[in-house]
Amino acid sequence: MKQVTTILLVFFSLSFFAQSPWTKKKNEGYVQLSFSLIPTYSTIFGNPDYDTQREISDNTLQLYGEFGLNDKTTLFANVPFKMLKSGDFTEDMSLVLPLVLTTEGTKNTLGNIQFGVKHNFYSKNWILSGQIGVEANTGSFDQPSGLRTGYDAWTFTPLFLAGKSLGNSYFQSFVGFDVRTNDYSSNFKIGGEYGGKIGKDLWLIGFIDIVKSFENGDVILPTSNSYTATYVNDQEYGAFGAKFIYEFSDKYGINAGFGGAFFGNNVAKAPALSFGLYHKF
Repeated sequence: MKQVTTILLVFFSLSFFAQSPWTKKKNEGYVQLSFSLIPTYSTIFGNPDYDTQREISDNTLQLYGEFGLNDKTTLFANVPFKMLKSGDFTEDMSLVLPLVLTTEGTKNTLGNIQFGVKHNFYSKNWILSGQIGVEANTGSFDQPSGLRTGYDAWTFTPLFLAGKSLGNSYFQSFVGFDVRTNDYSSNFKIGGEYGGKIGKDLWLIGFIDIVKSFENGDVILPTSNSYTATYVNDQEYGAFGAKFIYEFSDKYGINAGFGGAFFGNNVAKAPALSFGLYHKF
């Protein structure tokens, strides 16, 4: 049996509502500030797996929010601030002849800012909704270090969302696509989660998230970018994991989570932890 490896997913988000079919009521809102702590990594999922040229670390400070236009339509936005670092070489460069030698460096700037709208169109036994998200081309790239903070493209993400409340537990799922410009490949995505309350204030949630590239893009990226594998083409993964949510009150709470993977391509192998603080209003 292939060993399951903990994975760093640059797409990993702990927002409780990001892919939920439930919409906010009119003038209600939700704001979350989270931090993803990614330790140093040097190995990338591939066929076969391969090493980065230098040790890489990737941390993200992220602000996510939702606001109800009415009881069925919710606006949402996500603003990631990336903190990337390229450090020591992973091997003795005197023993290899790379096409490009990347430099040590840091990149602290915005990633791909996302905004969108979610609309509920059925809410009896099941909650069924549709969502369209747009990621702006707001990332940046440092060629000497090969560090990239976001895709050099606009991304359009239509999703179909379904969920059901089960008293002190719930189930929700999503299916859709990421369609990217600038000759990046588009991809299919599907996933879901099941959560339940433990006691009065604690939620335990398990999730699965799958992204498969259509391999229909032929973007040519700088060679140095391939040595870091930050926001390169044809990234895909099958991820699973758990989230925890603790509610201090009806308006405030914290969350935390981690993820693993049963397959991946062009994404980094490394443990990832994320912590968040949210407020409902």
